[in-house]
Amino acid sequence: MKYASYSLPSDTAVRLGCVQGARMVDVTSLTAGTPLAAAGASLLALVEHGATAWGQVRAAIDGAGESAPSHPLEHVRWHPPIPRPRKNIFCLGLNYAAHARESAQARGREVKLPTAPVIFTKAPTTVNGPFSDVPVDRGATSQVDWEVELAVVVGLSGRNIPADRALDHVFGYTALNDVTARDLQTQHVQFFKGKSLDGFCPMGPVVVTADEFGDPQTKRLSCRVNGVTKQDGTTGDMIFPVVAIIEWLSRGLTLEAGDIIATGTPEGVGMGRTPPEYLHDGDVIETEVEGVGVLRNRIAG
Repeated sequence: MKYASYSLPSDTAVRLGCVQGARMVDVTSLTAGTPLAAAGASLLALVEHGATAWGQVRAAIDGAGESAPSHPLEHVRWHPPIPRPRKNIFCLGLNYAAHARESAQARGREVKLPTAPVIFTKAPTTVNGPFSDVPVDRGATSQVDWEVELAVVVGLSGRNIPADRALDHVFGYTALNDVTARDLQTQHVQFFKGKSLDGFCPMGPVVVTADEFGDPQTKRLSCRVNGVTKQDGTTGDMIFPVVAIIEWLSRGLTLEAGDIIATGTPEGVGMGRTPPEYLHDGDVIETEVEGVGVLRNRIAG
C-alpha cells in the first residue's frame, strides 16, 4: 500500500489517503462511521493502532474497489505523510563511506569511517510537504545544502531489538531530504541546529508499506538541483544497513510506533564539491527514492 496525507481545495482538513494508480482513495471517508474510523483518521493514527488495524484497513480498501471514495491525484494537495511527528526525527550521519570521505575532506580532517552509527535528530518543525517550498531565513544561514535519504517509519514499538527481528518493527518507508544549513552545523559543532531550521525536512510523497517496498538495501537514491543530478547512489552502500540502525538505536532506548528514522545520504552533497555549492532562492530540488517517488521543492528565501 502507498499511504499519503492530503487535503482538498474545498476542505483544508488533512486526511489519510491511499494512492492507487491516478487516484487518491479517501481512507478517512471510507472508514468513517465504522469501527476503523479512529485508525483511518490519519497515517500516524493508523500506524499507532497496530498490525491488526493495518490489515483491516487494507481489507476495507481492497473490498471497496472502484467504489471507494477517491479523488484524481491532480486535484489534491499533498502534505507530509506524518505532518507532525510526536518527537524528533532520528537521523544517521556519515552512513555512506564515500559521503563520510567527502565530509572529512571538506572540513580538512582525517578520513575515519564510523565504527558505530552517528546519530542526531531533526526537530518536528522541520517536517515539510513533498511539493512545498522550503523556507530559508537568510538571516540565519547562507549555506543551504541537500541530502537525499531513505526514511523508515517504525510500526511496532520496541527496545533492544535484535537485527534479525528489526524489519518486523517497520511499518513502511518514505523519501526525505535532510536539508542542512552547513554554516550553522559548523558554527555549533554538533548537527542539531544546522539540521533543524523550520521546513528543512521535505518528506513523502507516500509511505510505502514494508511488504510492498521489499528489501530496503536495494534501492537507488538520487537528488537533482534544477534538473542537474547531484547525488546518485544505492542503499546497498550504507555502512550500517536498516537492520543495524534499528538494533543500535533501540539499545536501551524505546522506539515507538510512528517514529521516523532517516538513514543517511550518499556522496554528492554541495559541501563536498570543489568549490562548494549551496542552494539559492528559486532553486528546485528533486529528491527521489526508488519505489517511493519524487519530492519536488523550491527554495524560498
